[in-house]
Parts: sequence; structure tokens; C-alpha cells
Amino acid sequence: MSDWDASRIRRLRSAVLRWYQMHGRVLPWRASSDPYRIWISEIMLQQTTVAAVVPYFDRFVASFPDVFSLAHAREADVLKLWEGLGYYSRARNIHRAAQLLVGDYAGEFPQDVAELQQLPGIGRYTAGAIASFAFGKAAPIVEANTLRLYSRLLGLTIDPRSTAGQTQLWDFAGQIVAPKQPASFNQAVMDLGATLCRTADPDCPRCPLKSCCDAFQQGQQDVIPALSSRTAMTDVCEASVAILKGGQVLLRQRSEKERWAGMWDFARFEIPPSLADQLPAPSYAAAARAASQKRNGTARSLFDAADEVSAVPLPPEMIVGLEERTGLKLMNYEAVAEIRHVVTRYRIRLICLKTQSRGGRVRRDSGFEWKKLTDLQELPLSKTARQMADLLLASPSKPKSPVRR
Repeated sequence: MSDWDASRIRRLRSAVLRWYQMHGRVLPWRASSDPYRIWISEIMLQQTTVAAVVPYFDRFVASFPDVFSLAHAREADVLKLWEGLGYYSRARNIHRAAQLLVGDYAGEFPQDVAELQQLPGIGRYTAGAIASFAFGKAAPIVEANTLRLYSRLLGLTIDPRSTAGQTQLWDFAGQIVAPKQPASFNQAVMDLGATLCRTADPDCPRCPLKSCCDAFQQGQQDVIPALSSRTAMTDVCEASVAILKGGQVLLRQRSEKERWAGMWDFARFEIPPSLADQLPAPSYAAAARAASQKRNGTARSLFDAADEVSAVPLPPEMIVGLEERTGLKLMNYEAVAEIRHVVTRYRIRLICLKTQSRGGRVRRDSGFEWKKLTDLQELPLSKTARQMADLLLASPSKPKSPVRR
């Protein structure tokens, strides 16, 4: 970075701040320097787009307007408001952090970057964002958008996610942050990265920094940043089974060590792809359309014409395994939907089924418990569990003549 002298850095700062005055994004959390609102927005924005975050942010701060209300909330209520946003450890971390802030800091946020990082879920970037946006500290930030922008400005030819790449980017971020206007500067470089310095098809002609961008000057903006290939995706097939009894459904709350910890879910387990191929479940889109028709009174039931083929034969070992896991005797397995989704490096094909309990008692060590079907509207569920719950609520099961294995 030897060619980034004081004069070049001053020109960059001026260009960034001028551009921000005219083109900066208007976002709800920028209307205030309240560290609480800034913190919530930054945690939500991790791994999530701005468009997806805005409605969640508005609902969250309406329910928990300050750190005290969040600290005293039930974790289940926090998770419920986070439902659908994904990466639920973020919600559990902000709940724990709020309790620490109230208990150890009297509800006041520390202003020091290092001290902020001692709170659950707050890393170097989030601490820098809070310190600069809320307290006017000249703290550097590096996140997805600025990583891309800074890599191109520097003409960085190594992987910016590597240790060496991260060191260069954080050093550069600390060197260029505007000491008198750190909040505006950091918001501006994030906006530049998000709107102009895009991953694909960067809008270099409109960028105010093209004259000092090494990648642009070298014609390398399409190959920088030089990201190494990600871990290959792993295909997984799973089954999710809603076990029903009258107006009740069997659920369990996921443990701290599981994916979607703290969320409620149906019985869910991995199955071989060959079994998934044998289960004639309609696509989620088709099942949702049928559910909509039922709500509008244009279909006889959730599956309508598919009613006669919705019953599915399951391998005896799968039925026995599920009955042993729950302690119940089960009958009348029906296909609900097939949902395809991605979680980190896993590409998941989820076969959703429903079945009736015909007797037995829930095993005490199973973690399962009976909940009212109507409780599904209030309990925090993962996105796929919510999709299945919506289909179940659209078409509550009616008792049928027993169909044994």
C-alpha cells in the first residue's frame, strides 16, 4: 500500500463523502445514532440482504424498542420475531448480549471496539460499525461490500478471505477511514460496494473512485477479488413428519447443539435418496396453491384431486424407528409436500409427511411433547417447519379409518 500516500487518501475520502451526500441509501436504522438500533440492524444484516432485513427490523424494534425490553423478553419471543430470517444463533446471541448490557453496563453500550467485541455475537466488523455509527469513533470496517471495494481499490491479487488478505484489508480500512466523519464514510463505502462495486458487472463508469482504483486502471475489476472456491455443496435427503392426534401435533424444541437451536420442529431425520424418490410428495409450490384454493373455497381439501394418492407406503424399518423414537403407534402416512432448500453447504431435499397417532405414550426422554395445532401460529419455527405448519393449518386432518403398515 506504499502508493496510498496522504494526498491520495484525502482525494478518496472527499470523493466518497461527496458521492454519499447525493446517493447514500435511506435505511430505517440510519435515522438515528442509537447504538441499540444500529446493533440490531448490523446483526440482522449479517448473511442477509437489506431488502429482507427492513421488515424484520421494523417489527423487531417495535416489539423490543430498547435493550431493556429485549433483555427481559422470553427467548421464545425473540426467536419468533426472528423466524424466517435464518442463522438463529444471531437471535440467541443478541438476547444474551442484551442481558449482559443490562446486568453489567446498566443498559449502556461500551464505546470501545475491543470491549464491544466481548459481547456475544459481536465481532470486529459489528463492533466497528457500532463505534463509528453511534459514537463517532474512527473505527475501520470490513464486511462483504467493503471487502470487494477495498480489494479492487488495492488491486489485491490474493484471496481477501485469507489471513494475509484480511490483514491487508483491515490495515487499509484503518488507514482510509475519515477521522472527522467516520459514520458517513463507513456507510458510504458500504453503499458504494452494494450499489456500484457489485460482484458481477460492477458499474465502474459511475464510480467516483475509478481514478484511484487499481483494479479498474489495470482492467482487472472482473477478476478481483480473487476468491478461492467454496466448499462443495453436499446433497442431503431428510423427512419431516407431523404426528397428529385430534387437534394436537407432536413437536420438540431443538437443543443448543443442533441446527436451529431453540426453534420448535416436527420429527425430522435423514433418509436415503432412494427412499425420497419413492415418496410421491407434491412440490411445496403445488401444495401451497392447493392450500390457497382451499382457503378460498375452490378445493375440497389440501390435496383435492391428489387425495386418492396422498397415502404413502413407508418401509417398515422407518415406521418402527419413528415409533421407537416417539413411543407412539402410528398410522395413515400421507405426503404433504417436498421442500428444497439450502443451509450453509447443504442442499436439502425435505419430504414432509403427516401421520396419525393411534396409541402409546410419548417417551419422556424423546424431547417431544404435544402442542395444540393452533400453537403453531405462535411458536418459533424454522422456515421449512413454518412452511409445513402453514400447510397443516390450511388443511387440518380428519380422523380416518386405520390403515396399518
